[in-house]
Amino acid sequence: MLRDLIYRIGEVPLTLFLKIAFRFRVIGRENMPKEKGVLLIARHRSYWDIPLMISALGGRNRIHFIARKSLLKNLFFHIFVKHYSIAIDRDNFSKDNFRKVIEGMRQNRIVAIFPEGTTLQTDQVRVGVIRFAEKTKHDFLPIRLECVGPYPPKYPFGFPKVTAYIGKPFSLQDLEERLIGEVSRKERYDQLAEALMEELDETGRPKPARKKEKLLSTWIGL
Repeated sequence: MLRDLIYRIGEVPLTLFLKIAFRFRVIGRENMPKEKGVLLIARHRSYWDIPLMISALGGRNRIHFIARKSLLKNLFFHIFVKHYSIAIDRDNFSKDNFRKVIEGMRQNRIVAIFPEGTTLQTDQVRVGVIRFAEKTKHDFLPIRLECVGPYPPKYPFGFPKVTAYIGKPFSLQDLEERLIGEVSRKERYDQLAEALMEELDETGRPKPARKKEKLLSTWIGL
């Protein structure tokens, strides 16, 4: 398709710019599943997250971002949102919006979502990301952007050094193993969303070594 070709061609100069401006590098691209749709998740700190994620996955792995419908009114974002995103009404999220996302995932696309839903610092995680995975049985693919320096950048020369860590896919079932005790439906979604962000924040970081338990032998005298 023409859109895929434009995406691939456009990724080349984009990556060149990012390597120069952000000294951008990618670790873990081998974790990308082949010919399989996934739900790509990342924290959202800046609009720069989007080009960095595109470059991290490469032009052959086209990302379909979930974007706010209101961005269609922005002249700068209009073309990208219209042709390369799944536009939803985030403030009045309806069944039609939900179906649009589910349909995109069922076409084995790489669908990207920012669980926080905003670039503002917040502890809130929108549980819709859990519902999407629950409905389609798709795995999560985490990508963590590690920035050394000001991010978002301070123009014109304050660009950080950025490394993208792509983690191994994991399933909703993997997150469910972290559930604690009997919980209500709402508590279940909240706990799963919290576990999701913990898994995302651990992407690319060394796993803490497990402490070896000391085995004590008890001798019983005969």
